Amino acid sequence: MPNAKPAFAAPRLRLVAAGLIVALAASGCTQLRGRQGYVVDPTLTQAITPGVDNRESVEKTLGHPTFVSQFSDKEYYYLSRETRQLAFAKPRPVSQRVMRIRFDAQGNVVAVDNTGLDLVSRISPEGDKTPTLGRDRSFFDDIFGNIGAVGAPGMSGAGGNTGP
Repeated sequence: MPNAKPAFAAPRLRLVAAGLIVALAASGCTQLRGRQGYVVDPTLTQAITPGVDNRESVEKTLGHPTFVSQFSDKEYYYLSRETRQLAFAKPRPVSQRVMRIRFDAQGNVVAVDNTGLDLVSRISPEGDKTPTLGRDRSFFDDIFGNIGAVGAPGMSGAGGNTGP
């Protein structure tokens, strides 16, 4: 019996195949990491000093801001956010940093403010129906509510025009 296979080869092959299937299934449940915005370098961000730096030196040190204030160009914002999520779940913020740099009229740095996750809002929608102000109409009111209203006598419309 020169071509005889060992008796333990079939169970080992099944074990390896089952392990591969489990590994493939578990890889779909791994945690995904996301990063958006400015990549923070603590050395560079701590180097911005009020009264010393100006708009030009800030842009040379940190680069262009993530966005500039909407109402004036006296504030630069550098936004960095890291999120995590499982498979198809919504991403949740793990860390966030918003650095606001304020300038005076001459373009010199007046203040540097940092905020984090404390300003992240969590919005919880109210089911699948949006509450609105006004009349509360039922399904049948929506379908049959206008019967007789268009063109009725005394109303302006195509059927109610009883002119000479």
